[in-house]
Amino acid sequence: MLDEKETIEYIRRAKAGDRDAKQALVEGNVSLIKCIVRRYLGKGVEYDDLFQLACMGFLKAIAGFDEAFGVRFSTYAVPMIAGEIKRFMRDDGAVKVSRAMKQTAKEMNEFVSAYVAERGVQPSVREIAEKFGLEESEAVFVLGSSRMPLSLYGSTERKDGERELIETLPARDDQDELIDKLLLRSAIESLSERDRKIIVLRYFRDMTQSEVAEKIGVSQVKVSLIEIRIIREFREKLTG
Repeated sequence: MLDEKETIEYIRRAKAGDRDAKQALVEGNVSLIKCIVRRYLGKGVEYDDLFQLACMGFLKAIAGFDEAFGVRFSTYAVPMIAGEIKRFMRDDGAVKVSRAMKQTAKEMNEFVSAYVAERGVQPSVREIAEKFGLEESEAVFVLGSSRMPLSLYGSTERKDGERELIETLPARDDQDELIDKLLLRSAIESLSERDRKIIVLRYFRDMTQSEVAEKIGVSQVKVSLIEIRIIREFREKLTG
């Protein structure tokens, strides 16, 4: 664990945009983070989700800490970490990419495979959305974030001519439609190969953070931080 002097120095660097300093802070305080996580086990939230929530609370503590508070960083961080978990439990998962989403993605994949096997073409986004009782934009989000085999940019190969699946999305008007397409395309295509792999393993193959970490050769902390960043960036690009 980092001493207070090292912690303060890393916090200064992290606030200046140093990602390595931010990661060093998380890794240097991982025992504290895990200690808080253990308090909330057995309450209906999986360990990986609790750990990620705790990391989010810890990152907020880094951003909000001021040396003028006159307290140790850990004293400030503990209630921030616990608060993030409690808020999640109270709000029933507002910040979580839930198991329900993973299950929906898996079921979508099975539906698409059966559809293609029976008809020889891929279903449209509208057909997928209707099947699962979702808005088309919600179906696209699940397809995009889970990197389903159904490509958003592949041809539908339907009677109305070759169009990308994303082009089947309705929009309020042509300008909004263009903006929506560009935002979604940008969000998906901006992921690096490693980031894309992490999302595939976590939300499509349903692997734990520890399993993903072992597979790609990094720590669980690193996987959690990358996942938090990806989800945040994805939301920002989709919502503006």
